[in-house]
Amino acid sequence: MHHSHLIAELLKLLASILLLISFAMLSQRRTQRLITLFALQGVILFVSTCIVAYSAGLRELYYSAALTLLLKVIALPWIFNRLIHRLGIRWDSEPLVNIPITMLVGLALVIFAFGLAQPISMMATTITRNTLGIALAVILLAFLMMISRRMAVTQVIGFLAMENGLFFAATSATYGMPMVIELGIALDLLVGVFILGIFFFQIREQFESLDLSNLEALRED
Repeated sequence: MHHSHLIAELLKLLASILLLISFAMLSQRRTQRLITLFALQGVILFVSTCIVAYSAGLRELYYSAALTLLLKVIALPWIFNRLIHRLGIRWDSEPLVNIPITMLVGLALVIFAFGLAQPISMMATTITRNTLGIALAVILLAFLMMISRRMAVTQVIGFLAMENGLFFAATSATYGMPMVIELGIALDLLVGVFILGIFFFQIREQFESLDLSNLEALRED
């Protein structure tokens, strides 16, 4: 009993760190640091998944943890670092909403996520059920980052951070998704990032900027 309580408390701590990283990403305008924060999210997911795998005795979760480490801590950050180096991107452009207001909206979304997750957490039987509210908050904060930024790279990182939240929510509610689904999602993410990389270069060649407001202006014309 004491062992289970210790694991539950450790998972709560990791979930809290994941939430703090999401707030840091929401306020970060330096692209390199944003990629580093995304990789840190992957590290937290890797450690938390390993702990859940150990506590629940589920071998397949170790495979999920290894896939998370390979994809979200190593492969995707490396790809993004190569992209921003080739494109010469150092800073995100001015967000649509200033940072203090964005953080206040983010705080409201966290409160909403906890209220929404409370009845679901009461029905869950997993050791991670108390972290479901944080998982939903991470998803909402990532979505907020997507809609409040102009740069294409930042929006893609926001989308991937949202997928991190979904993965953490799946682990919190049901001890993860089937391995076949996770492999399919991983392949889709890699293909999607490569396609978006080509898309980034095309935008840069046409507009000499990755600010997506240029595409909106083109549509209006």
